[in-house]
Amino acid sequence: MKLQDRVVLITGASRGIGRAIALMFAREGAKIILDYHVSDYEPDAENNVKDVSRVINEMGGECISIEADISQEDIVKMLVSKGIEKFGRIDVLVNNAGIVFDLPISERTIEQWQRTINTNLMGCYMCSKYASESMMDNKFGKIINISSTNAINCFNPDSLDYDASKAGIITLTKNFAKALFPYVNVNAIAPGWVDTEMNKDLPQEFVNDEASKIYLNRFAQPEEIANVALFLASEDARYVNGSVIIVDGGHD
Repeated sequence: MKLQDRVVLITGASRGIGRAIALMFAREGAKIILDYHVSDYEPDAENNVKDVSRVINEMGGECISIEADISQEDIVKMLVSKGIEKFGRIDVLVNNAGIVFDLPISERTIEQWQRTINTNLMGCYMCSKYASESMMDNKFGKIINISSTNAINCFNPDSLDYDASKAGIITLTKNFAKALFPYVNVNAIAPGWVDTEMNKDLPQEFVNDEASKIYLNRFAQPEEIANVALFLASEDARYVNGSVIIVDGGHD
């Protein structure tokens, strides 16, 4: 197993990419700290994370679920502290939690902008800051940040705050890689379109049009992003640091 006895904290682990990563890492022997947050954005988060926990337990894995709004510093500290209290340390952090409001600039509120930045970018920063303390103490760690191709080559005013937050995550990745070397590897994944709950309400015509621009003619499955995360979390990627891996199926 690639992650035998590694302790992994995954934010936004109740569905989508986070869920896929949690299940894949558990199958590879990791002990999983599942972060979730019940809100208007995901009102079913508690039930969703219970399902993730059930599947991990049925496969013989070990996990703990903690509700934590990662946009709040005190709550991030609590999340990290409870995870360490349960498992003794944190070896791998996956900064996956994220939200998006697709609205024209004229309709977007400042509150929505701040909420997106605070969750996607500040949350990534604070989780990295506090989880890396355990990693540096143990002289080992992996941080994997889920960014987006929106941070690189997408210019869509309807998601400008999401795009800005994901671009910021790439900058955080490179700076944390420099700050935490040589003990902690920090890398990012930039997925393109992924078939997740976040995208379930997209009009089918729009989905078909976007899929036609992808060389593989389809959206990714969450497990295909989890495969890349597994590589970065494993010893196979011990010489990969400060990198951004684009996973978009090929795109013009």
